[in-house]
Amino acid sequence: MSITFSIKSTIDARRSARSYQMMPVDQDAMDAIKNFARSMPIPFEHHVAIRFFHADPTKTLYPLMKSPPDNIAFVAETDSISISQAGFVGELLILYAQSKNISSCWYGHYKLAELERLMPHLQSPDQLKEANKGFGYSKGETTGVRAICITPLGYYEDGGLRLMDRITEKTISHKRKEITELLENPDNFSHLSDDLLYALDLGRKAPSAGNAQMWRFGFEDSFNTITVAMPPEYQHFKWEHPNVDIGICACHVWLGLLDRGWQPTVKVSEDAGRAVWKISIA
Repeated sequence: MSITFSIKSTIDARRSARSYQMMPVDQDAMDAIKNFARSMPIPFEHHVAIRFFHADPTKTLYPLMKSPPDNIAFVAETDSISISQAGFVGELLILYAQSKNISSCWYGHYKLAELERLMPHLQSPDQLKEANKGFGYSKGETTGVRAICITPLGYYEDGGLRLMDRITEKTISHKRKEITELLENPDNFSHLSDDLLYALDLGRKAPSAGNAQMWRFGFEDSFNTITVAMPPEYQHFKWEHPNVDIGICACHVWLGLLDRGWQPTVKVSEDAGRAVWKISIA
């Protein structure tokens, strides 16, 4: 598999944008993003659907943020593996959009009723009742599919944020823990090759809800397999589906190994509600 954009520079450049110009994405860029969505080189079988939709310029869909015209939903079933796969697939598309200088932001706390109005996708109106305080996620696994997360696509508007929001977005939101803090066993650090360290460095730069960085890296097969998962019994203080973030991180790690010339295999399994990714170069 090959990636057509610069992996490291794109990951380094990406920021979560929460203020947008109220203008559509340039048609050439949008066509390229849609074409990439149809042919993304995903290294595993999945059933994540990518839905492009338009939104009104209000703060109804995204609380506290006005919607730009162009948006994407990542639709999947709500078991832990499907949710995590939505993170992996969605992040690859979001990074491609970033390579076209298009801003984005992962949103799980969107208003489900408004999304259903703009982009019908639920199997039954009764599913609207499952929304926790009206937000898109449900408490636990539900039937059928739903939009696990959505993202705006557009052009960043720096002047649209309050001063404190701008400081947070440019500093705090992009701080990341060091690799040693994210290892299941910190003693493994001295055994890691340059290629593994490169991949883990890109992994630690993945976005996460509340910048919680809830992933931990382990190793199998004499350090030829990287595992990415939450610690056992991890609970995020407000985000119902942290397995999304684990899939996002796994995507970064996979891209890092690709960038170093490997063709890694990727598998994901479930363990007590956790998605456990195994990315192997052996």
